[in-house]
Amino acid sequence: MLRAMSTRTRGGDRGTPPAAGKKSYITPDGAKKLRAELEQLWHVERPRVTQEVADAAAQGDRSENAEYIYGKRRLREIDRRVRFLSKRLDDLTIVNEPPSDPNRVFFGAWVTLEDDDGNEVTYRVVGPDESNVEKGWISMEAPVARALLGKRDGDDVLVRRPKGDITYTIIGIAYTEPSP
Repeated sequence: MLRAMSTRTRGGDRGTPPAAGKKSYITPDGAKKLRAELEQLWHVERPRVTQEVADAAAQGDRSENAEYIYGKRRLREIDRRVRFLSKRLDDLTIVNEPPSDPNRVFFGAWVTLEDDDGNEVTYRVVGPDESNVEKGWISMEAPVARALLGKRDGDDVLVRRPKGDITYTIIGIAYTEPSP
């Protein structure tokens, strides 16, 4: 449970923030999830752990009281995550509207690609706070997303990867979730 709260982990929907000076974007659903996490931590988790720490402290010797020590550590992690989420939500720009040119790849787009072997894959370009490999949501800072941004349907896109370059053809762009 402690590891899941860390702001240093990448993956799931808890990516690290982009470098300073860059605009940070998030979808309305992503912002809602971050706000819900903040509310859960502040109004449910923190009061519960605070009570557990108070109960453990009432038992006497705190130096050898595992519940007290663990509880204090958990409170520090909750407080750290609450500070991070509060600051992060202030820094994010929520993108509500599709772009003026829906035939090009921008933030929030579902992009269907085809490789040279005819294999198809669909990605959604999202902010680093929402990236999720299992869902096919890639951060706009990922090599594939950076190569796709601004391209049009039918364009060939060269993606430079550590394991070698790959060329995709864009065969679909949508700003509403495509049906499976």
